[in-house]
Amino acid sequence: MNEQPNTADLYDERGEELESIALQFQDLGGHSHFSGRVRTVRCFEDNALVKTVLGTPGEGAVLVIDGQGSLRTALMGDMIAESAVANGWAGVVINGAVRDRMAIAHLPLGVKALGSNPRKSAKTGGGETDVDLVLDGVRIQPGVMIYCDPDGILVER
Repeated sequence: MNEQPNTADLYDERGEELESIALQFQDLGGHSHFSGRVRTVRCFEDNALVKTVLGTPGEGAVLVIDGQGSLRTALMGDMIAESAVANGWAGVVINGAVRDRMAIAHLPLGVKALGSNPRKSAKTGGGETDVDLVLDGVRIQPGVMIYCDPDGILVER
C-alpha cells in the first residue's frame, strides 16, 4: 500500500480545495487509509449494481455507494468485497450497511460504511452508476479524488 498523508494533514495543506464529509462512517476494511479516483453507484437496498461494478477492473479507484443511508439491508458482503480486492479496487465508501464485517476486516481493502446488517439486499439491478452524488451536502463526481482514513473523508472540489 502506498503511503498517503493523513486527511488532517492533507486538509491543512490544501484547505478549501477539499470538502469534508461530516457523516460518521465506521472503518470496516483491512486498510484504514485509502484514496483513489471516484466511481459511483446510487441504489436503495439493492446491490446488483455494486456487485457488477466491483467485478470490473478498479485500477485503484474508490467506489462511493449512495444507499440513501438505509441500514435495513447490506449492500456489500465478504464475497463482493473479495471480488473488489481481486479486481484492484482501493476501497469502498457506503452510505448504508455491509455484512460479514469480520471477514471484510481482514481483506486488503478500505471500507467505510454506516454500519452492518446480516440481511441480504435485493438483486434486481435498480439504481444508477457513474452519476453525481451528494453525501452530507458534499457533491461527489465520478473521476474526482477521494481520501479516506480514520479521521474522515475528503473529496476534491
